[in-house]
Amino acid sequence: MADDLQNTTDGALADQASKYTVVARRYRPRTFEELVGQDTVAQGLLRAIETHRVGHAYLFTGARGVGKTSTARIFAKALNASADGKGQFDPKSEIALAIDSGDDMDVIEIDGASNRGIDEIRQLRSNASIRPTRSPYKIYIIDEVHMLTTQAFNALLKTLEEPPGHVKFIFCTTDPDKIPITVLSRCQRYDFPPVHTDQILARLKFICTNEGTQADEDALKLIARRAAGSMRDSQSLLEQMLSFGGKHITVDEVHAMLGTADESRLALFAECMVRRDAARAITELNSAIADGVDPGQLAEQFLGYLRDVMTVAIGAPAELVRTADPSNASDLKAYGNAWGLSTLLSAIQLLDESIVKMKHSVQSRILLEVALVQICTLADLQSIADIAQGIAQNLNPSAVPKRVELQTVQAPSEKKNVEQVPAAIAPVAILPVAAEVTESTEVAEVAESSDVKKKELQNLNPSQETSETVEPLQQLALVALELEGLARQLASLALDVVEHPEGRWKVSLAKEAEWTFSKFTSPENLRKLTDGLMRLTGRQIELDFVVTDEPMPQQQGVHDHGPKPMQGVSQPQRIREMMATDLIRRFIEVLGGEVVKVED
Repeated sequence: MADDLQNTTDGALADQASKYTVVARRYRPRTFEELVGQDTVAQGLLRAIETHRVGHAYLFTGARGVGKTSTARIFAKALNASADGKGQFDPKSEIALAIDSGDDMDVIEIDGASNRGIDEIRQLRSNASIRPTRSPYKIYIIDEVHMLTTQAFNALLKTLEEPPGHVKFIFCTTDPDKIPITVLSRCQRYDFPPVHTDQILARLKFICTNEGTQADEDALKLIARRAAGSMRDSQSLLEQMLSFGGKHITVDEVHAMLGTADESRLALFAECMVRRDAARAITELNSAIADGVDPGQLAEQFLGYLRDVMTVAIGAPAELVRTADPSNASDLKAYGNAWGLSTLLSAIQLLDESIVKMKHSVQSRILLEVALVQICTLADLQSIADIAQGIAQNLNPSAVPKRVELQTVQAPSEKKNVEQVPAAIAPVAILPVAAEVTESTEVAEVAESSDVKKKELQNLNPSQETSETVEPLQQLALVALELEGLARQLASLALDVVEHPEGRWKVSLAKEAEWTFSKFTSPENLRKLTDGLMRLTGRQIELDFVVTDEPMPQQQGVHDHGPKPMQGVSQPQRIREMMATDLIRRFIEVLGGEVVKVED
């Protein structure tokens, strides 16, 4: 008797489990109004029906879980179940319900991964000629269409280009790049963007209300951000929480289920990084793992957190924050300012490389510990970059070629705090300076406003009071410093400038300019020069160029823009020459590096 009762109970439970439908399927949108985050797509498809401009083939692309297949079913219902012919339909009608359950004979759903061969496509072609049984159209929905073989695509081309009037194709894919261009060109393409976090959050609240479950808003926000734009992923995570947390879902329960850390723990790690406290960082990591946090999940979370710090530090709006709470943008900005952008970028790169290694190693915890220690012991790269910029501005770079690459070496004990040269320093690009400048002058960076330029001209030549009293040739040379390409070369070939009334300058060029004079004096290059002079002098100046018979002086003057390429010189000799220059010696002295390559 007891055995019979037990068998009856087990059978009832099994029957109940077999009838259960997961949240993602129960709350799948069945009309365009229920479709979340794809308003543009829905509007475009409805307008096509209303204006009788329905194509014969459509391609829906986008990430997983954004509503591609659901939209394909809704579109099929709008075509076959619409009573007024304008796309409006009753979701409870017989045809609509049959399409939702996959039992409609006129709407055929095909899995491209399982039916990817040429034989299946041949069968599809033969069946396409058969008219629909009760609906206006026979509609083929092929999911993950990029999985079809090349032969299958080729077999489909002719039918896809000229199908029978009663046939419509709807292709869904997460990887449109794998679809042949011959197929893409025959389809109307709709790109499905990721669903916004706020829209996912609203949908999760709606589901919890219908399920009779209470959930903290912060817990649902965490699930929504974790889904990364995928509505289906968010609903799958919510269903896990409904099983895990019961009738009340909290933030701690979400972290416990996902194996992730809360934001306060991520902020604590960031504080350890900023303070260079490696011991505390390792201690906090040990505590997090003891609380059930997965090292891989923690590393990816912290990478996202550092990305948010970078985003806020460069001045982007708080709405772009993903991992952290946007309301904590002020704390993120404080970390970014204290750390420095160069150091922050290096930390992100280090952590990203460690995550890649962790995915292929059984010692993920050790790799994460090593990454945290490396980040904590990073030198202040922002300060190093500022030092390098100051060196470049205060030394005469006349003997330096266009490109010098530096590589760090083992630094002496007194320089042990300098561990590496930031990517912003190597290779080094240096601007030239005028010959008339005295040894005591400093090369200042060309600023954007004319007032700053006037002050810089005053520093370049103390005998002149304003930019208006400086010779036009010097003004043209200063403008050339901020230009690139042929416009800069044109200014560098100027031998003399004569100022005429009504804002016209006659510029005499060296004879080297005659070979490419027409390219030099193109409207684009003239515009660059006149715009630069306008910013410098505040006046509109028209330039007339005349090529003379005089060659360029051999010595480096106000018109030169760096040394001539060192043709025919061996690489070791170039390196020795660079090591002998003041600028490179200062770089090596401050940064502890060596010259490894010199390019013209």
